[in-house]
Amino acid sequence: MKKPVAIDKADIKAFLGPGSRFEGKLSFDEMVRLDGSFSGEIKSSDTLVVGETAVIDGNIEVGALILSGQFKGTIVAGSMVELRAPAKVEGSISTPQLKIEEKVIFNGEIRMGSSSETVKSLKPAPAKA
Repeated sequence: MKKPVAIDKADIKAFLGPGSRFEGKLSFDEMVRLDGSFSGEIKSSDTLVVGETAVIDGNIEVGALILSGQFKGTIVAGSMVELRAPAKVEGSISTPQLKIEEKVIFNGEIRMGSSSETVKSLKPAPAKA
C-alpha cells in the first residue's frame, strides 16, 4: 500500500497546463495534475490533482482526488476526495472519505461508505432481457 504524499513533494508524472484542452479518455497509473479544460472520462487507481484554472466536464474514477477547479459530472474515489477553495462542483461524489474547505461551492449528491460499497452504488443496474 502506498503512503500518502504531500502534493508539493509528490512526483507528478503528467501535467496538462492552463490553456490546454483535452477531450476523450484519460487513464494513468501515477499522480497527474490537470489545470486545463477536460471533457470525457478519467480513470486511475492513483491521485488526480485538479488545479484552480481547470474546468472538467465528465466522469472521474480515481484512487484519490484533490480538486480546486470547476467540475460537472460524477466522481468515484476509492480512498478520498478533497475539495479545496475555490472549487465549484456540480454532480455526484462517491467516496469513503470527504473533506470540503470553506468557500467551496457544491451542488449535488454525496454517497459515503467503504470503497467497494461506493463503487457499486454508482454502477448502473444490469439491463433486463
